[in-house]
Amino acid sequence: MDILTSHWSYSLLSTTILLADFFIRITLSVRVIMRKRPYGVSIAWLIVVLLVPFLGGFFYLLFGENRIPERRIERAKASFNYYQHWLKNLRKRSSSTWITADDHLLSIHQQAETLIGIPVMKGNKLSLYTKPEDIINSINEGINNATSTCHLQFYIWEEGGSVDTIIAALMAAAKRGVTCRILLDAIGSRDFLKSNTVTRMEKVGIKIQPALPAGILKAIFSRIDIRNHRKIVVIDGTIAFTGSQNMVDPDVFKKDAGVGNWIDIMVKIEGPVVESLAGTFLSDWFLETSIGQFNSESLLQDYDMVRAVGDIHPCNERGDSAVQLVPSGPGFVPEAIHSLLLTTIYTARRELIMTTPYFIPDEPLLAALKAAAWRGVAVKIIVPKDNDSMLVQFASRARYEELARAGIKIFHFSGGLLHSKTITVDRKLSLFGSVNLDMRSFWLNFEATLFIYCKNFTKELYTIQNSYLEQSKELDIKHFTNRSWLEKFKENVVLLISPLL
Repeated sequence: MDILTSHWSYSLLSTTILLADFFIRITLSVRVIMRKRPYGVSIAWLIVVLLVPFLGGFFYLLFGENRIPERRIERAKASFNYYQHWLKNLRKRSSSTWITADDHLLSIHQQAETLIGIPVMKGNKLSLYTKPEDIINSINEGINNATSTCHLQFYIWEEGGSVDTIIAALMAAAKRGVTCRILLDAIGSRDFLKSNTVTRMEKVGIKIQPALPAGILKAIFSRIDIRNHRKIVVIDGTIAFTGSQNMVDPDVFKKDAGVGNWIDIMVKIEGPVVESLAGTFLSDWFLETSIGQFNSESLLQDYDMVRAVGDIHPCNERGDSAVQLVPSGPGFVPEAIHSLLLTTIYTARRELIMTTPYFIPDEPLLAALKAAAWRGVAVKIIVPKDNDSMLVQFASRARYEELARAGIKIFHFSGGLLHSKTITVDRKLSLFGSVNLDMRSFWLNFEATLFIYCKNFTKELYTIQNSYLEQSKELDIKHFTNRSWLEKFKENVVLLISPLL
């Protein structure tokens, strides 16, 4: 091959690569624009696609669109009528006697019911647990006393420490005839799902199902970072637990991360709202596996069969708390929890306290928080001093000055990695569950949040939030603004892609 031919071949190859890269960038940019997603998300993806040759397009195809597995979509369609029939009956049994004189609380309830369909259920007894040993012991007690079903759903399940007592209790329950179902996120619990312990549990009859299986081949057809982040335990359809703690023992979990023990909170629930949690678990289980064949001609017959399989039934009133479950995720109403959080912030009149491990507000949430502070609401945000994600820490810090200038107080918790996700509003309303204040929880993860319309419970949760404040140090904004130019640059670079974190 002479020099001229070699030069011509090289030019043709270079031109082909440049044209292919140009075509990919333009095509995917148009696709991003036409998806009409939140402004920040669209801008972040445009930056990735336009500035990163080839790989930017590759990452967009993997993570840029909320593609849910086809099987899950088909199962969701198949179960839709049964789910709606259950919600209709649930609403018939909901009582309006819980309603207070606070119109803004009523508006939140109405918005949540309109978006999700699950009503407020009054008459619940709520017990808060902040110590990991108390959380594990209480769940253990429920399993040991179970007579029909044990349903557990977690993002992360890791062996070791006190978790081994839960495993032993479940195996004993299965041996005495209790139906045990465990639904675990396929990525969050990846190591446990591959363990010999799972094999031993399945041998005694425990049913363990990965949620949203992920892999290289599956990534072609569905987005692999859509995860099931819920933490739900339902025993015999009469007792439930939910909150922020995964099925892990903080004394052995992620000890090499350098952030201390994870600090979590869970609530034990007895009363009518347990049925909402039981129904949510069974819905998730059905989307991943089969609970039986629907062959009868009558919806009511199939509906009764589903309720029997899932141990879903009305529960007697046990207390005085009105509670509304809001399950959220990229399903029929993907904007539900984001919309409800905005309404919650805008309804605050005196005080708003929020705890979260991952704080990456988008523009609407940022505007709502600043507006609350400007109208005189005492807004306090408690986040961990040290985070297990450096990118999240940079993205959070990028917003601190803007928030502080609006009058919002930011506190850094130094007693470990504060993993609790709680909100109290005017000491009247609580939001409690698995939702972080970041885009992943708002738009990508399947989450569960309790809206608790109870002053007594909120007072108790408020006391716990104040115990976090006692272990926290308020951000010194004058000192913070003097950080180096390089630190500010790193924060602002990460902020550009923060909607994708």
